[in-house]
Amino acid sequence: MRSVTLARRKLGAGSLWIFGVSASSPLTVLVGGVIATYATTGVVGVPASFVLITVALVLLAVGYLAMSRHVTHAAPFYAMLAQGLGGTAAAAGAVVALVGYHCIQISLYGLVGVTLVGLLGGVWWVWAALVWLIVAILGVTRVSANARIVGTLLAVEIGVIALFDIAALTHPAGGTLSWAPFEPSTLFVNGAGGAFALGMAAFVGAETGPVYGEEARSPSAVRQATLLAVTFLGAFYAVSSWAVAVAVGPDHVVDAARDPQLGLPFSVLGSAYGPSVVTVATLLLVTSVVAAMAAFHHACARYLFGIAREGVLPARLAQLTEGTAGGTPVAGSVVQSTIAAVMVAMFVVAGADPMTGLFTWLSTIGALAILGLLVATSVAVYRFFRAGRGGTESWFVRVAAPTLGGICGGFVLMFMISNLASLLLLPPDSPRRWLAPGLVAAAAVAGAVWAGWLRRFRPRVYAGLGAGTPEPIGVLDQRLAALDV
Repeated sequence: MRSVTLARRKLGAGSLWIFGVSASSPLTVLVGGVIATYATTGVVGVPASFVLITVALVLLAVGYLAMSRHVTHAAPFYAMLAQGLGGTAAAAGAVVALVGYHCIQISLYGLVGVTLVGLLGGVWWVWAALVWLIVAILGVTRVSANARIVGTLLAVEIGVIALFDIAALTHPAGGTLSWAPFEPSTLFVNGAGGAFALGMAAFVGAETGPVYGEEARSPSAVRQATLLAVTFLGAFYAVSSWAVAVAVGPDHVVDAARDPQLGLPFSVLGSAYGPSVVTVATLLLVTSVVAAMAAFHHACARYLFGIAREGVLPARLAQLTEGTAGGTPVAGSVVQSTIAAVMVAMFVVAGADPMTGLFTWLSTIGALAILGLLVATSVAVYRFFRAGRGGTESWFVRVAAPTLGGICGGFVLMFMISNLASLLLLPPDSPRRWLAPGLVAAAAVAGAVWAGWLRRFRPRVYAGLGAGTPEPIGVLDQRLAALDV
């Protein structure tokens, strides 16, 4: 018998935490994101930026996770926007989420291909094709089995980063442990906006816990895992970026990050532990990226399933693997793999650089999309609780957290948009810098237009947006009456 629901009560808080942290790809953030932030912005206070971003994300997450307890859905942004802001916002958010998560997942093929070329030689897209096959297989495998594999790799990855932190902090440049990178005077300088923008991008993926809400053992597991993932990553990134500055000295960290011959942070690992550890760290960089790709693949597949289940997309996209206890979204997984293969092939045919073309552009688009969704969802959370639909949540959860989180997130979003030229490695006045936000905006408009079509020609589908599972006829009739159709 073919299942019609996702596998129930399969994932505990530990598994959900693993997916959230691995999607962020900590080693990739250290090797790529932190070094790039120092190099491109010239800001020494990168560790301080991670502390402030963590506070903003926790505020955003409090309301988001509180609402997820009441609105459990495989496509959480879509469902929360539906319940808080209505069907048009939900459809717009659905398209933006699909674009965002697909862009982030596909961007990593460029990074993993180039990394493997540097390690083993060959052609980047051949390695990318091999990784694509691995991710495609993981995508149709039981998610609980994925958690065990990814968790093992993540534990070793975190161990290697911890070795780097220990080596840097116990052997500081000049023999003195400097706290300057945490001082406001080193953060709030020219380039601070870019530091906030790049720092925010490092957290993308940590918010995916509610995607597995229908498969989690309890709503509290989702809340605990996601909040722990955000706070863990914030502390881990702050300490690791501080360790980079301490290793070479805060006064020299920007120049050191801009010197590719120095090879931060691998040079510190090599000096402390020998070249074999550097080789292991490089291999772990590959597995870190693959784990992140698998996590985003799962998120894309579940979004496609959750939206198709309600008739917004073709029903065949809601197909699951067989099983009486619930299944895995096999159709969504196959579609995600197909889209990834086509997109990577297009970049290969166009002769685009896998890093500056594929990785940089698509990851920036994805980060913009997800941050925009978090800000929009904070408004939906506020309106949902204001309507008295969330039980007895505290004033902080209902009002303060979504309001403060939305404001902080909005400022980071503005910082990101204002620094797009540097993020995309473009001249400051290049009109191409508007392509990324333009694509996200176009996705939102396309979703809103689709919602308008559904409202007019398929009102019952429109009335059920964000419901998750088919609602009683009476509930749908009430929604239809409110639409006056």
